[in-house]
Amino acid sequence: MTRRRLCWVVPRGRNAPTLDDLNNDEPAPLCPDESYHRAPPRNRRAAVWHTGRMDDANIRSGRITEITGQAHDPERVNVFIDGAFAFGTGKLVAAAHGLSVGRELSEADVAQVLAAEEAERATQAALQFLAYRPRARQEVRRRLRRRGFSDAAADAAIAKLEGWRYLDDAEFARLWVENREEHQPRGRRLLESELRAKGVDAEVARQAVDATGGDELPAALDLARKRLASLRGLDEATQRRRLASFLQRRGYGWDVVRPVLAAALGGDDDELPLDEE
Repeated sequence: MTRRRLCWVVPRGRNAPTLDDLNNDEPAPLCPDESYHRAPPRNRRAAVWHTGRMDDANIRSGRITEITGQAHDPERVNVFIDGAFAFGTGKLVAAAHGLSVGRELSEADVAQVLAAEEAERATQAALQFLAYRPRARQEVRRRLRRRGFSDAAADAAIAKLEGWRYLDDAEFARLWVENREEHQPRGRRLLESELRAKGVDAEVARQAVDATGGDELPAALDLARKRLASLRGLDEATQRRRLASFLQRRGYGWDVVRPVLAAALGGDDDELPLDEE
């Protein structure tokens, strides 16, 4: 399988909000879509975000009196309301919500900022998860929920990733089947079962498997011949039983197993009992 090289989306050049922008009375303008480019985070620390939901205790109204940069992450700021620390957030979230010194925030305003911040952290967490290999939508959702993100944050992150085409269940299913065919051949029943376990819709899984052409015999026969090398010291009946069991565990139905056994070993296998290894 060709591994996708995933990237982090960051603002470019002078379009990026700065600490001075956030401390001015006028909020920094939003960056248009064309001002973005893709680049990896500068270091692992910058790519690692806290997990879990925002503390409701941080939601309070008041006037922003100070916005300061965070010591360990230049892309994040601390926001102070009425002289006391209120919450931390990314510069992009702060700019998008017009946070600047002097602005009055209601509890609803703060709640919206914290929800956007959680969604951004969920997106970054999902990008790290996706960097290892393509994933199905439900795999990403389950991982985010295990890390403590709310359903709303997970939904927002997934919607953004789908918009960037980093999440695509049809493409994931195609790549999964392609990888199995190349490295670990198996029958359509097992392939569909694996994809369903990953959270792929049944119809999407079926279409991905159907796209292979539908002829399971060549792969099953090749697999059987390789397996026979480890069964040579056994009598023919035991070879048949174990080979049949092996192929069925790989997801091949009897309509495939029978002709494969006949081609590999000869004979008739209508009533062949199966044997556990």
